[in-house]
Amino acid sequence: MTVGQVAPTFAQPLTKADYEACQARDETAFRTAIQGISIRALQTGIANVDYRAAVGDQWRRIGMDQIIDDRVDLAVEELRKETSWANLLQSLADQQKAQELATAVAERVYRSGAIKAALEQLAVGVGNEVGKQMEFASQDVAEPALACLKAFVGARYGETAARAAIGGDAGRGISIDPNKGAAEMSSSAVLRESSGGIAGAAVLLMRRQLANMATRVGQRVVGSVLARLVSVVAGGIGIVLIAKDIWDLRNGVLPIIATEMKSKENKDKVQEELAKTFAEQISGHVQEIGAATADRVIDIWREFRSAHAEVLGLAERNQKFKAFVDSLQPAALPRLDEVVALLLAGEGEAGVLRRLDDGTLGTAINKLPAPAMDIARETRSVDAGIKWAALAGDSLPKVVELSLYRRTQPDQLSRASLQRLLALEDQLAIVRLASIDRAARDTLFELNDSDLKNLARSLTEDELSSLSRYLTGLQKEPRERVLRAVAANPTQIHSLSSDRVRQAVVASTDQSAAVSMMLRSGGGLDPGVIAHDVRLVSDGRVSPILLWEKHPLAIIGFVLVLLLLLLLLRRLLFTRPRSNATA
Repeated sequence: MTVGQVAPTFAQPLTKADYEACQARDETAFRTAIQGISIRALQTGIANVDYRAAVGDQWRRIGMDQIIDDRVDLAVEELRKETSWANLLQSLADQQKAQELATAVAERVYRSGAIKAALEQLAVGVGNEVGKQMEFASQDVAEPALACLKAFVGARYGETAARAAIGGDAGRGISIDPNKGAAEMSSSAVLRESSGGIAGAAVLLMRRQLANMATRVGQRVVGSVLARLVSVVAGGIGIVLIAKDIWDLRNGVLPIIATEMKSKENKDKVQEELAKTFAEQISGHVQEIGAATADRVIDIWREFRSAHAEVLGLAERNQKFKAFVDSLQPAALPRLDEVVALLLAGEGEAGVLRRLDDGTLGTAINKLPAPAMDIARETRSVDAGIKWAALAGDSLPKVVELSLYRRTQPDQLSRASLQRLLALEDQLAIVRLASIDRAARDTLFELNDSDLKNLARSLTEDELSSLSRYLTGLQKEPRERVLRAVAANPTQIHSLSSDRVRQAVVASTDQSAAVSMMLRSGGGLDPGVIAHDVRLVSDGRVSPILLWEKHPLAIIGFVLVLLLLLLLLRRLLFTRPRSNATA
């Protein structure tokens, strides 16, 4: 069976002993279990590889026959020139001398730079082919590796955690340095949602290291096989020389050495030695790759455990929480991590378990939309996210876009009032109206959308609150008048801005007259207007405070005139007449 005809392998289910080993409570035992599974998978994968056929394919591909022939000719010619005729003639009668010449030729051929380079190229080619076949042969290896990892994680943290742990295509983050025999793995390899998972990383690690180790194996093959090739080739030629008749060597022993070294039989021996050496090197790598695979799996497991430390710890301590985790899909685990972290920070472990009992934990994990999680994340409150989601419904993205959750609380809005705000389609107006208290806002909602928008754009939050306080204490008719007036001319709010004025208006028996008096523009020094307002006060319809607020200059002037009159009257009544002096 050639390297391109590897028989398919089938995933072997875990034995009872394997399963128990995978359920180990400590990482050392788990590592041993993974390593054992990896090694068995590799051994199965290489069991049917025909290294001799693989070497033969690469031998033909690089033209190894011609390379050897050329090097033999060069070596023989060099030795012929370097060896005296006496020594050459002596080799005809001395088998030991002939053997020495054969060994010298083999040394020069198989230790030459050209042969070394060709052998390394051949080894790299074979290594790449074997790596491809290992990938093909180990396609079913993932199943027992996955089962082992699931047994380890599931026994401690539940099925969902186990499925999440094996859910990532960790192989994408793995690379092997063939010169170091070690793996590199990026953090992104930990939890990608795919079919490979941590066990997939293990299998890919085996395959990639086997494929990428070709260069290193090639170097080792060249180093270990050269001495053996010299011995095999020279020894084979020595046997031939012994069998030759002395008279056949009248042309010297070197041509026969060259012929034998170029022969198919001799080259077959070289290929057999290469195949044997290659098999030894690959077999030695099985243990190394298995150990590296187990190390990588342990590293990824530790990263997974670190990423989900709070959830895994709670699942290990509390069976009810573990059962809840098992009811989730693996994709929900990141959301669970975040929600649990928020609850632990604000309410402690008892709060998490309480919410597990009342169902709000399940709501936060399974039903809370992403915008609600944005709110929970920023406010550090899961409750806020849940309440805003219930209040806003499909409008929740708009709530997040406008940051309304920063301006008010969900209990300050009804669904109808929120929709009324959003219908204004004006960010400034919406934000300002959302910032005032519920009662004030509901009062302002008596305006139509156009007037409400204009009012909210023109007044600050404080001014809107002040206006709403007026409206809260007023009767229907004066309230509507204030609303219309301020909506038409927002600067009118300044005449009503102080609490003293508001209280005086509310305290007036005729609120309509009081409102009309305060909203009236002009006429500050008009005697008729002043007289009218004085009559309102004297009749008890309007609070005297409003008269002062509306006509301070007139009142001050009146008081000054009154004081002058009093002074004159006093002078007239109490000043004595000057007596005439008589001589």
